[in-house]
Amino acid sequence: MGEPNLPARQLGRQLKRMRERLGMTQDEAGAPLRMSTSKMSRIEMGYLPPYHDFRALLDRYGVIVSDWDEYIAAYDRAKEKGWWHHYGVGNRGFLPIEAEASAVKVFQFGYIPGLLQTEAYMREVFAAGRKQLKPKVLENEVAVRLRRQLRLTEEPTLKYHAIIDEHALRKPVLGRADQEEQLRHLVGRARLPNVTLQVVPEDVGAYDGQNGNLIIASFEDAEEPDVAYVEHIFGSIHVEKEGEVSAAKLAFKDFADRALDEEDSIALIERL
Repeated sequence: MGEPNLPARQLGRQLKRMRERLGMTQDEAGAPLRMSTSKMSRIEMGYLPPYHDFRALLDRYGVIVSDWDEYIAAYDRAKEKGWWHHYGVGNRGFLPIEAEASAVKVFQFGYIPGLLQTEAYMREVFAAGRKQLKPKVLENEVAVRLRRQLRLTEEPTLKYHAIIDEHALRKPVLGRADQEEQLRHLVGRARLPNVTLQVVPEDVGAYDGQNGNLIIASFEDAEEPDVAYVEHIFGSIHVEKEGEVSAAKLAFKDFADRALDEEDSIALIERL
């Protein structure tokens, strides 16, 4: 079972508030419905119960049938699959988190971040992966990434702060003409009002960012905690514990402090 999406987590919190308003414990609320405390806990974390169990909870919490429509609509939204499923891509990696986020901070050492890549650049990156992709899979991956990039220009726009190591800009991923087009594309994206772009210059020397890439996502819903996402050579991990996410935020701030400001970063890219 995959991680619950944002609508499911919001619905779980709503059910928790309904229970608490009645002064019930999870055990008291679930026992008459033959739902264990662990099942109640999972439901309130956003793991959706079967439809009839959900209706039973509404009845248990005193919601009259004429008021069920809004709750059932919320349940149906939580059951919907993300648009990326149409491309044969499941709920893997950072994609489902990014789709729900209102703001993303990304530090990238080895490559230019996906949302800032040209199509030529992303094709080269996908082709260079350890696992060779079949042509259809490659085309789907490219289509998904291009659609993800629309978050930078279409409502609701994503607030995006990217820090890139100069090494990634100089790395000859493409031929000269395509590489220059990628750098020009970066400058254009950097001028969007919702995008902040910084470059860590080569003369900074050794720093922790050389150990890997880091992404931090924030959400419009104030009750939804920030999530950190760390990529490594064997895959990636989601970090949700408050202390670890705080450490990730401090690391990102350190990278931002080491990097050039926006104006000087754009000037560096233009020189390259």
